[in-house]
Amino acid sequence: ISRFVSSLGGDELNGSSGPVDSGNHLHTFRSPILRRLGVQVVGGDKLAVGAQNEGTLLGVKTTPAPDLQAGGYHAKISDRRVLWLRLLIIGLPDPALQPGFPQALLHGLQRADRSVMLATYIFRTDTTGRQFISGLTDAASRRVEVWVLIDAVGELYSFPRATRKLSKARIPNARFIPISLIPPSLHLNLRNHRKILIIDGAVGYTGGMNIGNQHVKDKQGDIAVADMHFRLTGPVVKQLEQVFIEDWHFSTGDRIAKPSPPSNEIDGASAWARVISDGPDDDLGKLGLVMEAAISAAQHSVRIMTPYFLPTREMIAALKSAALRGVKVDIVLPEKSNLRYVDWATRNLLWEILKWDVHVYYQPPPFAHTKLFVVDCEYMHIGSANIDPRSLRLNFEIAVEIIDAALGETLTRHFDEIVSRSRQTTLTEVDERSYPVRFRDSIAWLFSPYL
Repeated sequence: ISRFVSSLGGDELNGSSGPVDSGNHLHTFRSPILRRLGVQVVGGDKLAVGAQNEGTLLGVKTTPAPDLQAGGYHAKISDRRVLWLRLLIIGLPDPALQPGFPQALLHGLQRADRSVMLATYIFRTDTTGRQFISGLTDAASRRVEVWVLIDAVGELYSFPRATRKLSKARIPNARFIPISLIPPSLHLNLRNHRKILIIDGAVGYTGGMNIGNQHVKDKQGDIAVADMHFRLTGPVVKQLEQVFIEDWHFSTGDRIAKPSPPSNEIDGASAWARVISDGPDDDLGKLGLVMEAAISAAQHSVRIMTPYFLPTREMIAALKSAALRGVKVDIVLPEKSNLRYVDWATRNLLWEILKWDVHVYYQPPPFAHTKLFVVDCEYMHIGSANIDPRSLRLNFEIAVEIIDAALGETLTRHFDEIVSRSRQTTLTEVDERSYPVRFRDSIAWLFSPYL
């Protein structure tokens, strides 16, 4: 796919964007990355991407767009589904932007008055986990409807199990694809890696943070795992909610009655956003294709921060071709992740992108679990997905796709600050690995489809 198309919804962070009117006429949308692709935002009922003939592209119905120049695309979006949002970043070192973890999420639980939907991969029962259980219990005591979904493998990271404590507190909870011998269900793959918290259908939280002490500063002010989480408001929250509702129905067979929708009016919102769900079902490969298309559309810069980096052949090709076009491609990885065999497999493939002037940096401790994807300082992904086969093929993941120059500037500034204190690796360094190390890295890479 050589061009990138996005139907996006809004996020705040100071900036301006063209107004969205009702009806089927064109709307103003001042975004260079879409403008140079010939994308126009109009009224309508469904997202559609113009092509020469009807069909599907990335799982989206396409219709002819004769009014655009050859090769252009036509994005058609209902003004109710063009998603404006406000966004607060949890995890930046700037105190002005960071209310802190877990306080920001716990504060959301305290303010809930209708519903709470929580999905997480890991729910530890340490101090932080117990705070969440207490907050959920308090919400239920106020007659707030509460649903908690925990991945069955992620739950095994802690004992006693979070579901046991939640059940004891009479909080409705479920495990995603539980492991059992009778009936046989031994799915170590196909895990739900999504992190979602939705308060009253109006406020959403998503990102890379699990529930546990690892993200909380100790007495010395240090943390074990650095990460970022985001607070969102606006119509895009309804898409987060829909993902949770579908996961809950899959896990329990029960359908959650949708609460009355909150107001979609947000003053001062400037960003466009939509939720991208990805997983080994009808959404298989969707997120990877969108990322590859965005890289292919980049004209100035691509910035990627991920804890695990085992890209597909197609993404490697997109990164190399972007660098050959003169696009500045920067990738930040942890100096040492919690999965050493993944680090080894990654080193086995780095030569292929370093050779074409893709810049790779190793971030010093603490272990950086952050997932960021920023193109041309205005298009970005936030969410739960890593860039590896497990996230892009084996796990159920979620990402929020955003266009906003102000947010892009904030995240770019954060990214560049990390780069300034990171160590750049080179092709020479990779080539000078000893033969035993190369052999080890090659063996690890052979298992990369399941790492």
